[in-house]
Amino acid sequence: MSLLDGIRSPADLRELPLDQLPMLAEEIRNRILEVVGRSGGHLTSNLGVTELTIALHRVFDFSKDRLLWDVGHQCYPHKLLTGRHERFDTLRKAGGVSGFPDIHESDYDLFSVGHAGTSVATAVGMARADQILGRDNCVVALVGDASIVNGVAVEGLNQAGILKRQFLVVLNDNEWGISPTQGAIAEYLARFRASNFYEDMKARTKKVLPKLPLLGKPVFEMIAHLKEGIKATFSPGQVFEALGLQYVGPVDGHDIKHLVEMLDFLKRAQHPVLLHVHTVKGKGCDWATAEPGKYHSPKPFIVEDGKVTIKKGAGKSWTTAFVDALMTLAETDNRIYAMTAGMLDGTGLNKFQERFPDRCRDIGIAESCTVDIAAGMAKAGLRPVAAIYSTFLQRAFDQVFQEVVLQGLPVMFCLDRAGLVGGDGPVHHGFLDITYLRGFPGMVLMAPMDEPELLESLKFGLTLSRPCAVRYPRDTVPTPIADCPPFTMGRSRRLREGDDATVLCYGVTATAALAAAEMLAENGIEVAVVNARFAKPIDRDMVEAAFAAGGPIVTVEDHSVSGGFGSAVLETAQEMGLTAARIVRLGMPTDRFIAHGSRPGQLAECGIDATGIAATVQRLMESPHEAEPDAPPLDARALLSR
Repeated sequence: MSLLDGIRSPADLRELPLDQLPMLAEEIRNRILEVVGRSGGHLTSNLGVTELTIALHRVFDFSKDRLLWDVGHQCYPHKLLTGRHERFDTLRKAGGVSGFPDIHESDYDLFSVGHAGTSVATAVGMARADQILGRDNCVVALVGDASIVNGVAVEGLNQAGILKRQFLVVLNDNEWGISPTQGAIAEYLARFRASNFYEDMKARTKKVLPKLPLLGKPVFEMIAHLKEGIKATFSPGQVFEALGLQYVGPVDGHDIKHLVEMLDFLKRAQHPVLLHVHTVKGKGCDWATAEPGKYHSPKPFIVEDGKVTIKKGAGKSWTTAFVDALMTLAETDNRIYAMTAGMLDGTGLNKFQERFPDRCRDIGIAESCTVDIAAGMAKAGLRPVAAIYSTFLQRAFDQVFQEVVLQGLPVMFCLDRAGLVGGDGPVHHGFLDITYLRGFPGMVLMAPMDEPELLESLKFGLTLSRPCAVRYPRDTVPTPIADCPPFTMGRSRRLREGDDATVLCYGVTATAALAAAEMLAENGIEVAVVNARFAKPIDRDMVEAAFAAGGPIVTVEDHSVSGGFGSAVLETAQEMGLTAARIVRLGMPTDRFIAHGSRPGQLAECGIDATGIAATVQRLMESPHEAEPDAPPLDARALLSR
């Protein structure tokens, strides 16, 4: 039996001899490589944090102590050590182990977390509560993958520094987020990974000062001042110590024995401490360390004779289609400047940066700052394109409002991973962008249904003198249905005629709606299908025509039904005084989260795949007086087979 097989909880880990822990680390890495190779997931971050995770669980008892994770995708070794080894084959699958900490999965997961920068602040909150309630436990915040540069992380450090109790921040510094770490703080940390200047100077000063003759108080004070000046100039911990945290490090994040000794010592410190740990992203796997960004979150892969082959899905991704379209437009428009927040590879902009190195910037894990920089660029005459995952733009809501919308600036937001995202699950679903952006005066919201429409939406957005957003999913682009007319402000595109019912779609759901219409036609039901293109301003003629047709209306969106495209249709109808139509809105449910799993499975669960849309239309045709239902999910296939 392997060492890992014998670990049901961290208590078993603490019974192992210290010299067996490197072997356990190797087994954990092999297990992660095996499972991620089959199902995809976050790879290099987890390979890099293995020894550190073992050491933390060795020293602390997190059944009562607190472990708060930042960028939760680095939690795989933690899951393997906390009773989830046997189920780890189900990673990111429906009903299986989540790829992020999950409060419903284990008591060792204190927060369900997938956004960066949060661990220090939530740890401060728990530390204060534990102190007030008289608990004698330890609190550890593990910050990694470049999230230390996030504004919330810095705010958390500011609060941590005034605690009067044990509090440990572990900075897992692997020089990367998803892309290489960006900004001055990253460069600051890098200088002290590469140089021992200050430590050498401190050692030499200790040796020299005792040998100096007695020089009197003024000279002594001058020497003391000189020492502080040297420390201020060269100490890697100066920034953190200025915030009130004792700095320790950098230390080797792969030396388990040293990590255990260090953590055991720091555990007893009754004041805030920051331990700077240097790890290698992808450690233990040569091809992963060679390209840590490429293998940050790969699709399933095969390794044969040291060669890695990633299993690519059929078709072109929306991400690739976006960057191809943007590069096409940038060839003739020198005002375009592309930027992202720590997602250069994830948004496809690494390809844009290669082609236009002076017109692209990764700001790092700092969405709020990214939006404000875009606002400044727009104010000065550029046309910034901010490519940010839908879920992460939520972190910059106030900046979108204050610095972009209120100023009427032409910033274009390109929202990747809009809608259901598959294996990453609730922490990454883009389910609110229509809702929170639609309320902004002057904002234009667009969603293309295929690659030609994506190009046309970007082209149109660049003509505007006000902010706009274009959303698209984590999926492959469908085959275009016909020639694509240009985008015109607030105008929809009619895709199919039909007299029995009308399906109004927003963006990618149009393809599923067309397939549903073909299924219904086999049952003698002819359905009109319209791609709205815009959620704001919405096409009032589209709404009027749907009501005038007299049949039921179904709205479809890859987004929450609360405040989304369907809500915009209802509001428009009310403003226009249109009544008597039966309307059902399809989208993500309002009061529950869709769990991780496959994207097709998630679409089916929400009833926004072809089968679900067809079943809804058929049910409405069979129940003439039915309004929008509040009912359990349909058995769509059974309904259609009648």
